[in-house]
Amino acid sequence: MAVVSVSYDRDIGASAERVYRILRDYWNHHPHILPPAFTSFAVEEGGIGTGTVIRFSVRTGGRTQHFHQRIEETTPGRVLREVDIDGDLATTFVVTPAGETCRVRIETTWPTKGIRGVIERILSPRLLIPIYTEELANLDRYAREHPEV
Repeated sequence: MAVVSVSYDRDIGASAERVYRILRDYWNHHPHILPPAFTSFAVEEGGIGTGTVIRFSVRTGGRTQHFHQRIEETTPGRVLREVDIDGDLATTFVVTPAGETCRVRIETTWPTKGIRGVIERILSPRLLIPIYTEELANLDRYAREHPEV
């Protein structure tokens, strides 16, 4: 079985600490960075960091997929993972300090096989990278506009 991996990263004009606080707060901050492709976002348990459970839908390529995920902080302050409860997909946010700013990478991985895997490896970057580009631009803007976080 092969693994599909799609990632995108960019510099964010705020400290790693502030950016990580935004990412891990699914009640108050994280929803503000989601692009319009995300809908029906809801926190089911927790709300901040490890153990938080979320549901949402994402529309890509004319198709809507539904996700049910649990949050893990694999490296608190640096690495946050949204792990599918009902499947094998995981999205990881990696925050790397760079002085008074930081760099953030979003990476989504999932197992696949056969001809479907070939198609997913070809099409997925074209569908997901524009969403990640917008999400990280939103994160940059939100972090700069909310120094109190």
